[in-house]
Amino acid sequence: MALLEYPTDYPIKVVGRPEGGFRLRIDAIFERHAGPLPPGRVSETASGKGNYVSITYTIVATGNEQVIALVEELAATEGVLMVI
Repeated sequence: MALLEYPTDYPIKVVGRPEGGFRLRIDAIFERHAGPLPPGRVSETASGKGNYVSITYTIVATGNEQVIALVEELAATEGVLMVI
């Protein structure tokens, strides 16, 4: 029995430092794996001192393979400190 039934809304949060085109790199990765996301499916929050940014993307996940590939690419991306 699968833990999730696909397709399903699946939020993924990426935390990193807001420098060197970080947001553009992360947006491109999500688009490759999940297609373009409307603005209402992406939210960004800066830390209190602005040293870090967390970006939450809510994708329509189609299966475990998609989510695993997306998370692995994100984790290997320059500037990414955490993927939740």
